[in-house]
Amino acid sequence: MLAAAASRGKVRSLFSLSRRLSSSQSGSPDETQHPLPDSEPEQKLRPRKDPSGCSVFLFPGQGSQFMGMGSGLLKYPNVKEMFTVAQKILGYDLLSLCLEGPEEELMKTVHCQPAVFVTSLAAMERLNQENPKAIETCVGAAGFSVGEFAALVFSGAMNFAEALYVVKVRAEAMQKASELVPSGMLSVIGRPQAQYKNACLQAKEHCKSLGMEEPVCSVANYLFPDGRVIAGHQQALDFLQKNSRRLQFMRTKPLPVSGAFHTELMQTATEPLREVLRQVEICRPEINVYSNVDGKRYMSESHMRRQLVKQLVSPVKWEQTLHEIFERAQGTKFPHTYELGPGRQLGATLQKCNRKAYTNYTHVEATTHED
Repeated sequence: MLAAAASRGKVRSLFSLSRRLSSSQSGSPDETQHPLPDSEPEQKLRPRKDPSGCSVFLFPGQGSQFMGMGSGLLKYPNVKEMFTVAQKILGYDLLSLCLEGPEEELMKTVHCQPAVFVTSLAAMERLNQENPKAIETCVGAAGFSVGEFAALVFSGAMNFAEALYVVKVRAEAMQKASELVPSGMLSVIGRPQAQYKNACLQAKEHCKSLGMEEPVCSVANYLFPDGRVIAGHQQALDFLQKNSRRLQFMRTKPLPVSGAFHTELMQTATEPLREVLRQVEICRPEINVYSNVDGKRYMSESHMRRQLVKQLVSPVKWEQTLHEIFERAQGTKFPHTYELGPGRQLGATLQKCNRKAYTNYTHVEATTHED
């Protein structure tokens, strides 16, 4: 059934180089205080590692894409093959779209999600070439929305080709769901006294006064303290913008996306994603990978399948995820954090959530200038 069947065998080992993690690296970034389930008893006897010698990977999501991403990365091992496989799975030249556009096509949900996924993993290949120790010492990973699939591929939980096929199905389903009703997403920075849920209730009451039945308006992304993305019907978002000062919002900005992602308006996209996740192989990750749904580590194969579907209609709890990864006793060192892929948004949120952790942050570009 999968279009990628012919290329699967070749790609199944594509990321073996990135999984050179020894079993001693299956701890968490905070000195292996939370070993993965089913760990061998003898692993618990290993000495704790210095967190400053470990790394954590963050993979971006939709909205980080830009024209030209992927430029110069073909010189790194596996990257050219990744884009070749992507063309077979997706049915179009993803590399050409990333480099040459047209930009309006790259920005579409159906295209930008696979583009961000592949270029993020291409950036990971760049890091592996330039700093292999960062790959070998990685103990945890998280991805924002579609970025979770890149994190799961790196962790060994999913195969590259099959994960890309899942991303393709997911993106198509979300694109269709977003076309059913006029909806969108609104970035909001509020004052400390802002009440986001109450603001959403007011916006829904406004929509009801216009005769709309069952309006949707809710927090879709928890980014950092006083930083949220609210999503829902367009009329609700218009109300929030018009009344932003009264609602204690310092800044509002519509996002260039096609729909209200991570709200119940994505409900129709859940079944296609659930079905394709049944068809692909998912293994227990070799390192800690954190779920957007609750910020907690994935515990099993069935847990991953459930959470990845639930993620479509649940807010991305990114702020909570960063707290889960980086919370530690005072005086404890922080791991090196790498953002792999287009954009620096995840670094910006880390800086606002945890300034000390941010001091060890590095962005691995999704482009490189050719000599």
